[in-house]
Amino acid sequence: MEIGWSALWFIVAVSLLVTIHEFGHFWVARKLGFKVLRFSVGFGKPLFKRVGPGPDYTEFVIAAIPLGGYVRMLDERDGAVAPEDLPRAFTRRPPWQRILVLLAGPAANILFAILVLWGIFWVNGVNHVKAVVDNVVEGSPAAAAGLSNGDEIRSIDGEHVLDQVDASLGLLDAVSDDGEAVMTVRNRNGAERTVTLTITDPALRHKLTEPYQLYLGLGFEYWMPPIPAVLGAVEEGGPAARAGLEAGDEVRKMDGAPVRNFMEFRDYVRARPGQEIELVVRRGGSDLTRRVTASSDVDGDKTVGRLHVRPPDIAIPYPAEMRTKTELGAFGGLAYSVNKAWQMTAMQAKFFVRMLTGNVSWKNTSGFIGIATATGEAAHAGVGSFLMLMVLLSLSLGFLNLLPIPILDGGQIVFQFAEWVKGGPLSDRTYLVGQQAGLLLLMLLMGVALFNDLRNLNY
Repeated sequence: MEIGWSALWFIVAVSLLVTIHEFGHFWVARKLGFKVLRFSVGFGKPLFKRVGPGPDYTEFVIAAIPLGGYVRMLDERDGAVAPEDLPRAFTRRPPWQRILVLLAGPAANILFAILVLWGIFWVNGVNHVKAVVDNVVEGSPAAAAGLSNGDEIRSIDGEHVLDQVDASLGLLDAVSDDGEAVMTVRNRNGAERTVTLTITDPALRHKLTEPYQLYLGLGFEYWMPPIPAVLGAVEEGGPAARAGLEAGDEVRKMDGAPVRNFMEFRDYVRARPGQEIELVVRRGGSDLTRRVTASSDVDGDKTVGRLHVRPPDIAIPYPAEMRTKTELGAFGGLAYSVNKAWQMTAMQAKFFVRMLTGNVSWKNTSGFIGIATATGEAAHAGVGSFLMLMVLLSLSLGFLNLLPIPILDGGQIVFQFAEWVKGGPLSDRTYLVGQQAGLLLLMLLMGVALFNDLRNLNY
């Protein structure tokens, strides 16, 4: 059922974003006088087809494979073109017009993201959760820098930090750059000080850029409302299931010590790989005692204990003192949305370049399996979460298509600029070699993403 749910919302999200992208190409092409032969959402066999009015009779298609789409324009490279249609063929239009058509797809995705953000911020304002430090691990880089429980991170390398998202991006930026983050923090008494978190080992810096490794490696967490020590789900065949534990059990004691929340429960188990733990759980108004042996799982460069259970799927609000909110009107919301979209796109570009230079791990790339899982989880979480994921995916699609890879819009734009500078068309061989190289690069990127997806499924 969960696979079907994720697949459904993946198709909804991808189809919508592809339609927006291709409509950008289509709209600008029509406005500039190009002849559009087909507008397709999806690839492969058409499931639905409608022919538009003359004189173009454009085919509007929904195809069987919902992993992309295309706008096919009249092009001499695809075959003979009637003499009366030659002025409207792609290759006969001025290079600047072709470039505008190619830019229109990514621009449509970026514009969509801005409009969705505008709606969210206009209606809900901007909500922030303060980046308050909790659980600093003794001997960790965070402890060596002088971070303490209760410190609120206010800035990183001179950039103001409004919330935990800002802090995470700032720390990831610093770690993947020179490994040094100069932070201004404010303690519980309101006094501010400067601390410097330094990671000198290049291998460790690279490791911290892997998914879920940043804070494990730095050695601290952010404060969050305590989650009850209730088992939300128990993995079949795992240590907890073999010991007779069930979803809904509330852990009251571990080895005789009281348990206050799920984080305490998790940390206690993580510190005891391969060890037997006596649990007292509340089930149906009665207390039961179970003895369970934690598994020994590898997490990064550490071996940790796990019972293969998940916390309850409940939302616990942050207290008022941990939250800030800024109300934005129509114009303020639009300005903030444009700035936010620019920041997210610029950050994508920065981290992508650092992937190419080896400073950021390629394990951060995700394919259709990872995206499908994320869309399913976001749909479960509610409309707001799903819309924010759509914003991120739309910006990613716009950015990806601007990369100078020949099979993508960005690569095609490079070809058009080359023709513009040359003053004439490039050879068919140049296009063919470029397309083949672009397809190879894209397949390589997709292969890495698929490998990461499968790796995460087996984790």
